[in-house]
Amino acid sequence: MFVLLVRYKCKQGYRGRYYEAIRNNHIDELSRSEEGCIRYEYSFGVVEDELILTEVWRDAQAIEVHKNSDHFAKLGELKAEYVENTEIMKFSAEQV
Repeated sequence: MFVLLVRYKCKQGYRGRYYEAIRNNHIDELSRSEEGCIRYEYSFGVVEDELILTEVWRDAQAIEVHKNSDHFAKLGELKAEYVENTEIMKFSAEQV
């Protein structure tokens, strides 16, 4: 199992618009419905203009399928419009 913590540093004043665009394009719903997705949820960071994404995937293959999806490509387009910087941390984990 893999856990990804993604920190989006949005352009000033664009965090809400970015999150709204994600929701309007159903990126979160489509990602959660993918085979191998255990968790996929956004939260607002304590830092202004920061959006946090927590992802948990069954295995590396599920992540690869996700990265090749149409909605992942759409997320990339939205990032180009709303995001200044993206930091990704990936952890391997086991459920206890």
